[in-house]
Amino acid sequence: MTKARGSKNLPVKSDARILMCSPEHFAVDYAINPWMDPADWAQKSKSLGLRARREWQGLRRRILSLGATVEEVPAVAGLPDLVFTANAAVVMDGIALVARFRHPERQREEQHFERDFRKLWARGLLAGVRTMPDDILLEGAGDCVWDQARQMFWMGYGPRSDRDAAAVVSETFGIETIALELADPRFYHMDTAISALPRGEILYVPSAFTEAGTKEIFDRTTAEQRIALEPADAAVFVANAVHIGDDIIMSHCSDSLRERLEGAGYRVHATPLGAFHKSGGSAFCLTLRLDHKSERGSVAQRAAS
Repeated sequence: MTKARGSKNLPVKSDARILMCSPEHFAVDYAINPWMDPADWAQKSKSLGLRARREWQGLRRRILSLGATVEEVPAVAGLPDLVFTANAAVVMDGIALVARFRHPERQREEQHFERDFRKLWARGLLAGVRTMPDDILLEGAGDCVWDQARQMFWMGYGPRSDRDAAAVVSETFGIETIALELADPRFYHMDTAISALPRGEILYVPSAFTEAGTKEIFDRTTAEQRIALEPADAAVFVANAVHIGDDIIMSHCSDSLRERLEGAGYRVHATPLGAFHKSGGSAFCLTLRLDHKSERGSVAQRAAS
């Protein structure tokens, strides 16, 4: 465990606790989404591997500088996508619901993540570890995005996760879970298509959703809260952002989007992660919040204490 400390200006301590995994074995060795091109990666594997490690360290430093705590799970040879810890589980109120993956290339990650979550439970950092039913797929927080302002999950289904997973999440956590079908193969996980900011704004990729999904977003947000991402921003995974309080970490931010976000009181930290874009991931994908608490869970915790 690493805690944030600055040499001169100490960061404001945050309750955020984030799970990460070193990219020492990260590579694009197979293709399970439109961004992945193993042949292209192989031509530049050494330089891209070095770039990935440098960019990941930059993200980790940024997270620590904002006062968060980082927990790390060990990298495993032969599991290049283990670095994308957002897919490991949905974690809420101390309970980790471990993912079940669609593609065989990622299914071996399940046992490693479950083992590490049980280690976190043994250390008192989790209250419990649960697993998905064998016949229902859910690729963790990658397809189950927490909306603190609305006290609900936005869940994506179709490319990677099953619609029936929404009922499992709702039953596990006692939290409303809205399942939206993902319609654009480039935005194959919900965390590439939508980002729920802490004050209620929603960053979203319009092309990622069906008409029914877009209607759900419109029904639950006001016009002022909806921030439809331009194609250029969507293509560099702007929606795949990490929020720590009013600080937003993303790989890139256009001037117009930065102006809007800063006008709403947020601080934007552009942290390059282009090597991971080649695998279809960015800042959110590389992190998993372990500290999310619902209002329901907070009330229950206070009642029990």
